[in-house]
Amino acid sequence: MQLLLARMQVKHIRRSSAVAIVAQVTPTDVEALDAYSRVVTHVAETVSPSIANLSVGRRGRGGGSGVVITPDGFLLTSAHVVANGASRIRASFTDGRQLGLRLVGADPLSDLAVLRADEQAPAAATLGDAAELRIGQLVVAIGNPHGFESSVTAGVVSGMGRSLPTRAGATARVIDDVIQTDAALNPGNSGGALVDGRARVVGINTAVAGVGLGLAVPINATTRKIVAALMRDGRVRRAWIGIAGGARPLPPAVAAAVGRKRGVEVVEVIPDSPAARAGIRPEDLVVAVDGEPVHGINDLLRLLTGDRIDQRVELALYRGAAPRHVTLVPSELAAG
Repeated sequence: MQLLLARMQVKHIRRSSAVAIVAQVTPTDVEALDAYSRVVTHVAETVSPSIANLSVGRRGRGGGSGVVITPDGFLLTSAHVVANGASRIRASFTDGRQLGLRLVGADPLSDLAVLRADEQAPAAATLGDAAELRIGQLVVAIGNPHGFESSVTAGVVSGMGRSLPTRAGATARVIDDVIQTDAALNPGNSGGALVDGRARVVGINTAVAGVGLGLAVPINATTRKIVAALMRDGRVRRAWIGIAGGARPLPPAVAAAVGRKRGVEVVEVIPDSPAARAGIRPEDLVVAVDGEPVHGINDLLRLLTGDRIDQRVELALYRGAAPRHVTLVPSELAAG
């Protein structure tokens, strides 16, 4: 009898120990949030209050999302979101706030537009730099398609340096260095924020590129200048030289001579343009503008700013293995 009681006590102890072990192993809700989930949750909680649902036009049928970028109520969105009915824009935020907005300026050639709130807007999101992104890096797409709740999707940067064609009237342009991500873009998310793991806005969601792929206009040195020009002048002035081209690796001899690996290959020269009058030809490799290195189209566009319109500009280029320096006078790009 005593032996039987002893065995029953041992079994009870073992069952109690097992229950205690299971209780210790089973995670709480807080513990269940792994590192990935914690980052996404932190980003969503930090940035979502700054994301607006935009209702555009008298009947509010058009719209998308926008993000507050300054403490005094400037918002950034996609130009195509406010292309129609821009005289009447309303913003709704997750805290229940509803504000009237006015269009400060839109630039269809970068698909960016700046709005300003008539009243006190929520806190501004922090802008980052898309130049620091790496393939495979975690990003979170945040939009506000309904006004009182955010749409949050997470994924990774699946491509950099993608191109996005844009048009304003008869003027066409390609936005380079567009971010490609597999974070799903839901309806109404255009103009919303693409955010890195440190809750910094690194892009403005602009388009769906295919099943499971979205595109975002990067926040970088070039687009910061565009945003600043829109805030200051309501428009963007661009110098135009009349070439179409693309980034390409430099031949080894040229790369060794200039000390870098990439430049811009001229694909087409527009007739009677500044480039045509200066004698630039297809297959020429542009490596610098006024001594500033050119690694790709984004550098070329960044350097051909409004202050170079009607001013002498020197392009360093290679024709085959022969270096050349060409002087031309850019004109103003007419958008529309």
